[in-house]
Amino acid sequence: MTFSIVGRCRRTGELGVAALTAKPGVGKLVTHVRSGVGAVASQAVTNPILAYDGLPMLAEGRSPQEVMDEVLARDPGREVRQVGMVDDQGRSYAFTGGHTLDWSGHLVGPGYAVQGNRLVGPDPLDEIAEVFLDSPELELAERLLRAIQVGEQAGGDRAGSRSATVTVIGDQPYPLWDLRVDDADHPAKELHRLFEVFHDEMVETIRKLPTREDPMGETAREILGRTT
Repeated sequence: MTFSIVGRCRRTGELGVAALTAKPGVGKLVTHVRSGVGAVASQAVTNPILAYDGLPMLAEGRSPQEVMDEVLARDPGREVRQVGMVDDQGRSYAFTGGHTLDWSGHLVGPGYAVQGNRLVGPDPLDEIAEVFLDSPELELAERLLRAIQVGEQAGGDRAGSRSATVTVIGDQPYPLWDLRVDDADHPAKELHRLFEVFHDEMVETIRKLPTREDPMGETAREILGRTT
C-alpha cells in the first residue's frame, strides 16, 4: 500500500521521510523523525511503536540494524511489517516481512533507505533511490519531494495513490518542513504545489523561530528592535 524513503543530508545533517500511499493520511502514522537522532518509516501493516521505541534507542548511539532487530523481535506481527530507518550518522537499515503484499522489497545505502509494498515491481524503488542520490546539492526536502514524484511516475502503488507527505527536521526539535496531502487524486502533484507555497511563505519564518541557542528568535528580535 505504500512506498517511502528515509534520508539524511550529509551536507546539512537534516533528517527526513517522504511517503506515498493509496490510502488517506500517510503522514499520520508512517513517518517519524527526531532531530539529531534519526528517521523511520513504518508501513505495510503499520506498527508505529517500532518507531516510537526505536528512535530513543537510536539516540543511545545504537545502529539502525541493532535497533531494528530488537524492536522487531518484540513484534509478533513482524512478518506483515515493513520498516526503513536512518540515523544521524547516515547509517541505514530496512526490513520487509515475508507476508507483505507483492511486489514488496527495499533498497539501502549510505544515508537512505527506500521501501515499498504492493508495487508494480522493483523499478520504482530503483528510480526513487537514483533521483535521491543524484541531487546532493539540493535541500533534503526537495530531494525527498523529487523521489516521491518519480516513484509515482514509475508506477508506485498498484492501487493508485491518494496521500503523500514530506517531513524534514534540522537541528531543532520542531520540523523545518512538514507537508501533507491527506486525500487527493494526484497527491504528488499537490505535494509539489504545497512545497512551492511552503518555500515562499513558511521556511524563512521557521528559520527565524526561537532555538535552543537563541531563545528569543530572529523575528522577535526584529520586532522588538523596531519598537525600542
